[in-house]
Amino acid sequence: MSHTLGIAIESLVAILLMLTIGYCMLLNTRLKRLKADEHSLKATIAELITATEIAERAIGGLKFTVRDVNEHLGHQLTSAAQMSQQLKNQLAEADGVIRRLSKIAVAARPAAPAAEAAAPRASAAKAVAAAAQAFSDRRRPAGLAA
Repeated sequence: MSHTLGIAIESLVAILLMLTIGYCMLLNTRLKRLKADEHSLKATIAELITATEIAERAIGGLKFTVRDVNEHLGHQLTSAAQMSQQLKNQLAEADGVIRRLSKIAVAARPAAPAAEAAAPRASAAKAVAAAAQAFSDRRRPAGLAA
């Protein structure tokens, strides 16, 4: 019986050894897959790091562009405001010139054909006086005639 018990124990050890070898093979396969996944994960992480660096550079460039556009736009707004004020002043001056020209035109027009024949000298004198008045009205604030 001692041989039978020895063989049974040896057989049990052999079966357990074969189960252990099978389990080790299964673990080896899983470890290989885990290593492969680790390498692909490292590659993915490296790609993400590269993409992050590129995005950071792009954001820096965008910030610089926004600052540049902001300054340029502010400059253009200031220029536009100045141009608007200049145009407003020129329109006011043009309005004054139109008024003076209309005064000159009214003064230069003959009053009436019958009155012109009767007093041609008085009408001409009035026209000259109105023209002189219009010319003096044309004087600019700096003292120069327009």
